Amino acid sequence: MPGPFDTQAEAILHFYKNLRPRFAMGDGIEIMNPYKEPETLKLASLFYEKFYSDARPRAFIFGINPGRHGAGLTGVPFTDPVRLETECGIPNDMKKKAELSADFVYRVIHGYGGVEAFFGQFFITGMSPLGFVKHGKNLNYYDDRELIKAFEPFMLKCIRVQLETIPTYTTCYCLGEGTNFKYFSKINGQHGFFKEIIPLAHPRFIMQYRRKRIDEYVDGYLEKLGAVG
Repeated sequence: MPGPFDTQAEAILHFYKNLRPRFAMGDGIEIMNPYKEPETLKLASLFYEKFYSDARPRAFIFGINPGRHGAGLTGVPFTDPVRLETECGIPNDMKKKAELSADFVYRVIHGYGGVEAFFGQFFITGMSPLGFVKHGKNLNYYDDRELIKAFEPFMLKCIRVQLETIPTYTTCYCLGEGTNFKYFSKINGQHGFFKEIIPLAHPRFIMQYRRKRIDEYVDGYLEKLGAVG
C-alpha cells in the first residue's frame, strides 16, 4: 500500500488531520474545516475506522465541498447526523436534522447492498475537503472567481496527497454533471490524475429539481457505479 499507512482509515484520517489551508479569500468568505472540531473529528474517526480498516482500493467519488449540515457536522461527506447514527451505527449527540443530499445518497447505498458493501468499494471525497461559507451560507468553491484562483493550488495538492496514500482505480466519479465536472475535467486534463471521470447528477439537484424521478436516478447511479471494481 502506498505511503506509511497500513489501512485506508489511517491514510484518510491522516489526510484530514493535516489540512493546512494557506490561501487568501475574498470579503465575507470563511473556510469551514470540520476536522478542527474535536467532536467532528471523533465521529469521522469512528466512521472510517469502522468501514475502512483494510487496504483494499476504493473508487473515488468527488463531490464539491462540505456543507454545513452534512460533512460540516459529521466529517463524513453526504452523511448527516441522522444517517451516521441510524445507517452507520455511530451514535452521536448532534441535532438530528436530515440533509437532502444525504437522503438521496443513502437510497443509493441501500440499492448497492448497504453500508458495508458500499463503503467497502467507494470513498466519497470532495474537490475541496474544506467547506466555504459566505455571509452565513454555503458557498461552492467554483462560485467565486477570486476564491477558485487562490484555492486551486491547495486543491491540486489535496488530490495528489489522496492519490499517493489511498489506493484507488484509474476511473473515478464526479458528483455534478455541470460546473464541477467541467472544472474537474479541465484540471484532470492538465495533470492526468485519472484516465476517466464518470459524471453523476448531483444529489442536491436531484432532490430539489427532479424529486419525482428519484428512483430513476438511483437506478442510473447503480448502473454507473457498477462500472468500477
